[in-house]
Amino acid sequence: MTKRVAVLSGGISAEREVSLASGKQCAAALREAGYMVIPIEVGPDLAGLIASLQQARVDVVFNALHGRFGEDGCVQGVLDWLAIPYTHSGLRASAMAMDKVTAKLAFQAAGLPVPRHRLVTPEELAAADPMPRPFVVKPPNEGSSVGVSILKLGDNRRAEIATAWRFGSQVMVEEYIPGRELTVGVLEDRALAVTDILADAGAFYDYTSKYGAGGSRHMLPAAVHPDIAEQAKEIALAAHRALGCRGASRCDFRYDDTAGEPGRLVLLEINTQPGLTPTSLLPEQAAHVGIAFPDLVSWMVEQARHGP
Repeated sequence: MTKRVAVLSGGISAEREVSLASGKQCAAALREAGYMVIPIEVGPDLAGLIASLQQARVDVVFNALHGRFGEDGCVQGVLDWLAIPYTHSGLRASAMAMDKVTAKLAFQAAGLPVPRHRLVTPEELAAADPMPRPFVVKPPNEGSSVGVSILKLGDNRRAEIATAWRFGSQVMVEEYIPGRELTVGVLEDRALAVTDILADAGAFYDYTSKYGAGGSRHMLPAAVHPDIAEQAKEIALAAHRALGCRGASRCDFRYDDTAGEPGRLVLLEINTQPGLTPTSLLPEQAAHVGIAFPDLVSWMVEQARHGP
């Protein structure tokens, strides 16, 4: 019997448009793979979402949501309650990964390299530099580089950033690691490849670089020392396991090779809902190792389950 798959996209986070793009691409690929697809655009009406899922009598939910309420355990908890299998990580791993502070603590406990960081209030950030420059300012609970800024010597935007802060009562301040941006996709117990991400015009890999046409170039496989490539894969798998992730994930790294190779590799974060848009990294890496996009999303559906 053909599986009925509900594809959830949209949501109410700052990443709604990214999610809609992911959902559209996934729905098309799942139809190509032979599934019966029921697209569901998610908004603020949670009761409406539950009613839609129940009326559709779905076998599996393909979770193409991004950001808060989509990949932080909220929707996962609802689907656990309804006993509907879903793709990607469960409630606990999703919540831990989305909370950058909690994730860092788990990574440190597993012996993985992470950057130094502090949590401050917007008022504390406005008053003084929380650590020596350069440093990175980011929300503790957002994805896709939403709200991320880099403050270097001579940059006078600190008070402006603090005053305009709209991501809650805390600000994560993190040491800036010079060098390159690397990423590694994981499918359950397999690290796929290492991609070197080159943002346009020397900018850091921000929201526009990630999702804008021509915003970045992806070098796959990354031109890094073989030991670093292997280390990145090992750390990505270890991070996936440290949080109890399942299905697909993607780890982002900074690689400081400014003094030569092999350099210093630092784990920034893990993404339990990697983007599945035309410019996304995980589908590129899957294709690189011989997994076509319809096969990738089919694998995710067949791996789906509910519960922890």
